[in-house]
Amino acid sequence: MLSKNKIKFINSIKKKKYREIHNCFFVEGEKLVDELIYSDFQVNEIFATSNWINDNQIKTDSYPDIEVNEISENELKKISSLTTPNKVLAIATQAFYEYSINKIQSKLSILLENISDPGNLGAIIRIADWFGIENIFCTNESVDVYNPKVVQASMGAIFRVKTHCIELKDFFSDFKDQKDFNIYGTFLEGNNIYSESLDKNGVIVMGNESHGISDSIKPYINKKLFIPNYPNGGKTSESLNISVATAIVCSEFRRRV
Repeated sequence: MLSKNKIKFINSIKKKKYREIHNCFFVEGEKLVDELIYSDFQVNEIFATSNWINDNQIKTDSYPDIEVNEISENELKKISSLTTPNKVLAIATQAFYEYSINKIQSKLSILLENISDPGNLGAIIRIADWFGIENIFCTNESVDVYNPKVVQASMGAIFRVKTHCIELKDFFSDFKDQKDFNIYGTFLEGNNIYSESLDKNGVIVMGNESHGISDSIKPYINKKLFIPNYPNGGKTSESLNISVATAIVCSEFRRRV
């Protein structure tokens, strides 16, 4: 049975402030909890219905350090952030990753500036996972990567893709002396991505949903890309969704490998 204090605690970490205070977040649903258990993340507690516990006894027995608590469906509703709760919820410790310029400069990475929609961030993490991109760098003004909606939208990719919160000036200053390393960004005045030369390594900058890449970042970008519409110059939507644009850019980079 869930205590009032436990219910209060779990509901509190739906907010970024308390996730940061307690250095944890929660994961909901059978698929996501399953991926969490098999990931490198530390799982602190699991709250699940008797059906889930019975169906996953062998799995949980393999991880004796994880505390599994049986709760009713009504109790699950009290702590869930989903409209229709799905059998199980887990509390995990947030992961913080270190990175070095030497490793980053030999890979393709994504930098997200002030992404505000959790669904977009979760989808981009999933896209990065699909295209084998190991690191995503987010500005501190971006939505929290451990927001429940981000975790849900990532479909488990958040347990494989390393996400970093950064200060832009510090991040770009590390690359100022790096030769033959490109910082890419998408612009309306950029070069057609399908005819522009692309490297297998570099940083792809994607801007805010409403404002795009800010003036403070533009000086660091040495390769401006443009995703053309079809027919070229024809009447279309004003812009692409940021996650869709990210998928197109990543696909084109990987197609060249």
